Amino acid sequence: MSMKVAFIGLGVMGYPMAGHLAKAGHSVCVYNRTQAKAQAWTAEHSGSFAPTPREAASNADIVFMCVGNDDDLRSVVYGDEGVLAGMLPHTVLVDHTTTSAEVAREVAAKAELQNIDFIDAPVSGGQAGAENGVLTVMAGGSEAVFAKVQPVMAAFSRFSQLLGGVGSGQLCKMVNQICIAGAVQGLAEGLHFAKQAGLDGEKVIETISKGAAGSWQMENRYKTMWAGEYEFGFAVDWMRKDLGIALDEAKNNGATLPMTATVDQYYADVQALGGGRYDTSSLLARIEALHKK
Repeated sequence: MSMKVAFIGLGVMGYPMAGHLAKAGHSVCVYNRTQAKAQAWTAEHSGSFAPTPREAASNADIVFMCVGNDDDLRSVVYGDEGVLAGMLPHTVLVDHTTTSAEVAREVAAKAELQNIDFIDAPVSGGQAGAENGVLTVMAGGSEAVFAKVQPVMAAFSRFSQLLGGVGSGQLCKMVNQICIAGAVQGLAEGLHFAKQAGLDGEKVIETISKGAAGSWQMENRYKTMWAGEYEFGFAVDWMRKDLGIALDEAKNNGATLPMTATVDQYYADVQALGGGRYDTSSLLARIEALHKK
């Protein structure tokens, strides 16, 4: 069923996600802080753009957001020009930003005062997943509201799961990032070892990827890592933001995350090398830089 939807935030994820909604037949109005990008989106897709989040959200059945961090989220939700100022009662606000669970609960409470439903729904799959419409969505909220938005999110996702109440999606995304951090560091060390041992990287990966060592990171990143190319995915700056959220949450719930804390500092080293915009597989660049000293 076609719906009136708004999409707030047209970054590397939001731009294609909004595009998939338009291709699925929904009536889409977009907002972006840099209006030129919103104009470019409307030139490429059927839809419209608005000069403020409030106007984009006006009359929408569902408002989707995908911005940078907690503060960015608050800037497009609150105030006279925020989405809550434009949304009607009994509509749904869905946030695909990776944020703290705390801000998800905060926004949900503010929305509830206006009889607006809220779902926190961070995604995994990266830019390629967004462009190909095969993201994984981790959601927190009520079952009834999730059932309403899930068919619409299917335009840009291949799997979505309700994990529990509001904030549960963000907590699941923290688990996701914790696991990725360890997997990438392990792959980086393995490839470094293979180089030092004089092994053929292609043959090594072809062999070990068939067994217990195999992973998405290995399959999709080993070639570019071996070649020292790090322009193919989620940026280090954003990963550090996400790991920081996870480490802060661990202080609240008592979880012990020594590997995550260590890899977070390794990513700080990559930033110091000028690699803040490198993709997360650049942990190998850190190892090689240390090896050269």
